[in-house]
Amino acid sequence: MRFNFLKRKKKVSLVLGGGSARGLAHIGVLKVLEKEKIPIDRVIGTSMGAFVAAGYATGVPTKRMEDRACDFVVNKLLDPTLPRMGLLGGKKLEAIIADILENRSFRDCKIPLSIVTTDIETGEEMVYQDGDLPKLVRASCSWPGIFNPVRIGGRLLVDGGIKNSVPTKIAKTLDGEYMIAVDVGFCVKQGKIENIFQMILQSFQIMGHELNKYQAREADIVIDVDLGDLDQASFHRAKEAIEKGEMAAEKSIAKIKRDLGI
Repeated sequence: MRFNFLKRKKKVSLVLGGGSARGLAHIGVLKVLEKEKIPIDRVIGTSMGAFVAAGYATGVPTKRMEDRACDFVVNKLLDPTLPRMGLLGGKKLEAIIADILENRSFRDCKIPLSIVTTDIETGEEMVYQDGDLPKLVRASCSWPGIFNPVRIGGRLLVDGGIKNSVPTKIAKTLDGEYMIAVDVGFCVKQGKIENIFQMILQSFQIMGHELNKYQAREADIVIDVDLGDLDQASFHRAKEAIEKGEMAAEKSIAKIKRDLGI
């Protein structure tokens, strides 16, 4: 269910950052926003945040997203390929996205949706509000080196989190007046690196941790989710991530309602 209030003065943008398995906490945040009838006029997402944002904007029930997240296992993503641009082809990732979205498209959006990606050939941030939704979400979730990049309209697209771990800067260019950002943070671990997956994962943790220091704070309110040692690959801890997202959102509800006058 989506909520609109005729007397409300401010248009609200919801910004969902990256985080892979940590990004599942966004589902918990959405559950609370819906329960508390917080109106959302636009949703902007990058990486896992793009996946959850696409589901929310197109009307996929949060219960469905939660159930599928808790049933997910990483092996479903594995489609090894000759490592020309990535270790995994990404077709299985796209199929999972299309399935969870129930093949919904931008035309099905109940509220405006913006998907943030990065053009790896030019370094530009690319923001999409139409096109092939599952393919664009896949692009926004495609860690360089792990997944093959996605070629769309002459652009070679990868994870939006490279430049926008929490895309508040993008949200400011759109038509929102009050910005709620969700920051699930990163899990930089101390320890021995033993393989290429750990190397790439740790690189993203370090990069994202630095980006978040500056980007998330530009919102009117930041829902900071404390996920502790739950790292980007911990999909088996989906239930915990979602519950912690709920807890963090509950702490912010009073301020959001005061700010919006509801």
